[in-house]
Amino acid sequence: MDSITQMALGATLQGALLGRWQGRKALLYGALLGTQPDLDVVIDYGDAVAWMTHHRGFSHSLLVLSGLALLLTWLVRRLHPDAGYSTQRLLLTLWLVLATHPLLDCFTSYGTQLFWPLRTPPLAWSTIFIIDPLYTLPLLVAVGAGLVGGLRGKRRRLPVVALALSSLYLAFTVAGKWMAEQRVEQVLAREQIRPQALFSAPTPFNSLLWRVVILEGDYYYEALVSWFDRAPPRLERIPRGSELAKVLVDSPQHRRLAWFTHGILRYDRIGEQLVITDLRLGMTGFHPFRFVMAERRGGEWRLPPRVERWPSERGDLEHLRQLWLRIWDQRQPVPLAQWAQELSR
Repeated sequence: MDSITQMALGATLQGALLGRWQGRKALLYGALLGTQPDLDVVIDYGDAVAWMTHHRGFSHSLLVLSGLALLLTWLVRRLHPDAGYSTQRLLLTLWLVLATHPLLDCFTSYGTQLFWPLRTPPLAWSTIFIIDPLYTLPLLVAVGAGLVGGLRGKRRRLPVVALALSSLYLAFTVAGKWMAEQRVEQVLAREQIRPQALFSAPTPFNSLLWRVVILEGDYYYEALVSWFDRAPPRLERIPRGSELAKVLVDSPQHRRLAWFTHGILRYDRIGEQLVITDLRLGMTGFHPFRFVMAERRGGEWRLPPRVERWPSERGDLEHLRQLWLRIWDQRQPVPLAQWAQELSR
């Protein structure tokens, strides 16, 4: 999730558990601690693929963060031995503030290596967009009220109420993902399509309209599903360019990217360059993670020693407007195939 949400979550958690003793300082401490796992963004991992696939790695590991919580608990106790709260309460608070950061990240589509250094694939439950105001708003309200009025008396309950509301909303996003996949799987069964992989995620800034991607050989399908749809979803068939993957058989970056994304990739030849797109993130035709994986020179494909990001757009307000209208009306046209064609230009 975005840094503001992670800070708000950390502040709300520490306010709920230690606000009685620390007052407003609990909100500040929790906000600072809650964003710590993302400090790995300053590390240079070598190239664009390495940066993407190592981010949310060791700094998001529950094993590492549990050790950090123990260390911080020991340090705080040395500096403040007479604090009114118990060591167990302090340890629980610090662990929750740290651990909920990667756990919340797992609900997005990016991929979080929760059990690093184990070589398990990154977890991406993809039930919430990376920025979702409805999740963040209750937390921000609790933090703002706590900063203004303190955390005494009845106001001590505000962080708990905010955490309950945000958690209920997160549960709603899980239900939305299940709904979208169930409706698409019914269409796949009826049309006798046997997918290699199926991926679903909410469209930008909401959890009512879902985007589902289905891989099938050299093609993939995309569909939009809303909570308010009455008819079965429509599948858009789009070329995937998977035959170009043969060029990358000796590319360690390609192997790592395929592992990180669970193979939800698209391949395009653009001029004399082979560009890979991570189809999970962003929106159809507007994906932030695209990479130049090979260049054609003298009639042969050559692998670069350092992979660079391909410039990408973020979409525009007109596309967001079309998606917003599609939430409420299944007849609203959304040209997914046309948007996807933009990736090959």
